[in-house]
Amino acid sequence: MKKKAGSRRTPPPAVPARPGYGIETFLVHGRHHTKKWDYSHHLVPPISSSAAYRLGSAERGAQGFESFAREGLEPSKQHPIYIYDRLDEPVRGMLEESLAEAERGEFCATFATGMAAVSAALGTQLRSGDEVVAHRTLYGCSFSLFRNWYPRLGIKVKFVDLTREGVLKRALGPRTRAVYFESPANPTMELIDIGAVRGACEAHARRGRARPQIVIDNTFATPFCQRPLTLGADVVVHSLTKNLGGFGTDMGGAVVTRQEFATDLLLYRKDFGGVLAPKSAWPIFVYGLPTLPLRMRQQQESARRVADFLERHPRVKTVAYPGLPSFPWYGLARQQMTDYAGNFAPGSMIYFTVRGDANHVLNYAARQGYALTLAVSLGQVRTLIESPTLMTHAALPPEDQGTCGLERDGLRLSLGLESVSDILSDLEKALAHA
Repeated sequence: MKKKAGSRRTPPPAVPARPGYGIETFLVHGRHHTKKWDYSHHLVPPISSSAAYRLGSAERGAQGFESFAREGLEPSKQHPIYIYDRLDEPVRGMLEESLAEAERGEFCATFATGMAAVSAALGTQLRSGDEVVAHRTLYGCSFSLFRNWYPRLGIKVKFVDLTREGVLKRALGPRTRAVYFESPANPTMELIDIGAVRGACEAHARRGRARPQIVIDNTFATPFCQRPLTLGADVVVHSLTKNLGGFGTDMGGAVVTRQEFATDLLLYRKDFGGVLAPKSAWPIFVYGLPTLPLRMRQQQESARRVADFLERHPRVKTVAYPGLPSFPWYGLARQQMTDYAGNFAPGSMIYFTVRGDANHVLNYAARQGYALTLAVSLGQVRTLIESPTLMTHAALPPEDQGTCGLERDGLRLSLGLESVSDILSDLEKALAHA
């Protein structure tokens, strides 16, 4: 595996949403005066709870439908005419403005789940006869979407190892319209060089072909640790259920990208219907985003200590964490994964393999652990542990699991906010049962 970083784009200068204040302050306070809603007199932004909205006249209703998602109109600069929740809604709109700012993007559309966001990000790019090149290791449901559903739509998928130099250049073809990957990859933590992917796609375009759009799932890193749009990606997707939501109470997804893709995304969401409910958008906007930097700093610090502990433990075979100097892509991680202040930010996710029976470790966590919780999902205030081969990636046949680098004795760990000494204590006891 190639560890050397590829070509890099110079990130554009950050433009603060509120001049004189940093992004972390903005995530707490928001805009206050937004065309979506003026909540300057509310300490806590209000929540909308109406599926439909009263219209002042027939003409206003007609104007609302006529202007919705119109090409060339920037939603963030419009005074919206609210008609029906599935079209537009103020709480969701405020969340989208903040998410776009957090990712350094121009536009954001939110969805009911992360998979709805993935489907929209690619569904607006691909047609029958097109091809998408995807990294071999993906979240189980994303892999299933590509393997089981896209062929029915006439879309070809090439699974390749994007960590290897030159592989993408050889994989790109005349019908390739998108390159899709996660970085870090779920669950193996493999890093993809976003700048190198961009370079390969631009070289492909110089040969007289359309440049494939680069779509990256940034759920593991979050915008606190990595902002792919500044590194060469075209589209970023998130599961808001995870770190951005932070508390595991609501599901959601997001697509952040350039303004030119806004119309297609809004129309896709309207017609396919995977819209984020305001009651789910509100806690992500009010609790999740404002606490993201604080949560990520502590979870990341705990992950560093836990990864160091696991690397030295005799019952552990391998540890994959971007913050370890032994990590195969450590140099790339230091370049690509940085917080808003430019500090190295390796995140809060770990993948490790054990000597012995991994199920015994999980069963200890389930039956006797307190600081460890056996559960899927990630990015919550609780530390979660699970077996990808048995759970989140069970949709992959055993032969595909092996190709993707998944091990039967591999465990995925998402660090929470518990005392790290308690997490280490529970891990020590759990590993004794392996």
